[in-house]
Amino acid sequence: MAESVLHSQLKLPREQSPIKSSVQKWMRRLVWKIAIATLLLMAVGSATRVMNAGLACPDWPLCYGQLVPTQQMNLQVFLEWFHRLDAALIGFSTIALVALSWWYRRELPSWLPGASTFALGLIVFQGVLGGLTVTQLLRFDIVTAHLGMAMALLSTFVAIATALTPYQSTGEGAKLMYASLTAAILVYIQSLLGGLVASRWAVHQCLGISQLCTVMNGHLLGVVPATLGALTVVAIAWRTPALAPIERRLASVVGSLVIVQILLGIATLRLHLQVEPLTVAHHTVGAALLATLVALTVFTLRDRKIMPS
Repeated sequence: MAESVLHSQLKLPREQSPIKSSVQKWMRRLVWKIAIATLLLMAVGSATRVMNAGLACPDWPLCYGQLVPTQQMNLQVFLEWFHRLDAALIGFSTIALVALSWWYRRELPSWLPGASTFALGLIVFQGVLGGLTVTQLLRFDIVTAHLGMAMALLSTFVAIATALTPYQSTGEGAKLMYASLTAAILVYIQSLLGGLVASRWAVHQCLGISQLCTVMNGHLLGVVPATLGALTVVAIAWRTPALAPIERRLASVVGSLVIVQILLGIATLRLHLQVEPLTVAHHTVGAALLATLVALTVFTLRDRKIMPS
């Protein structure tokens, strides 16, 4: 019975050839590795900003006209250079993902080639924004858009990887679908507001010369709906005893990340953003929270049989 439910949820044939199963397994691993690399890229990008290293490499895409600027290398140059290196690795990995998904399309879900091609399109656009952040001297709207696109990329890779991950559904996760989707959207908006605060240095200006306080207060007020949305997901999960184990674990992770994020936000604000690792951790935990909510949303969508075959 459980096997029948699993096959109906994943929309897979009852008998999979060893080759087909193997192809899906290593493609799933590849996408998860790209998703993790994207989260790391966002953490390094945050460190680059808080360390004032965004223009450490004055040219683009090279750094001081070199692939590896050994003579100019210091902490700031390294952060910007490593940020670009990680972005390049993600780009090449996604090109490989697109090529492999089209080559092995008969052994893979029919939606994967299109989804991977869409992800590659986002990366190309993100690369353009990355170049503009340097050539336009860190213009705040471009920097904010760069962060927003990074979060969209992370969400896309996590969604693809989760959709490829087999699990035994109980069907009860459908109760979480709208709550988790709403929470993911609210967290995305809140993270985007945080990016705007960071790109305009609104906290420093508000606390120092009482300017841009509206921008900072908007981010602070945004904590309320994002937190309530995430905690609603946790509450529904607790009230659903028959929830699939993976969905219950993800809901628990959401609750833990919300608590950590609030504590990091309070500490970051009280210390006036003077402790760089705290600021980087605050940004990274926010991205991890978004990724967790996206993964949970995809599982619940599969419970509702919305995910295409």
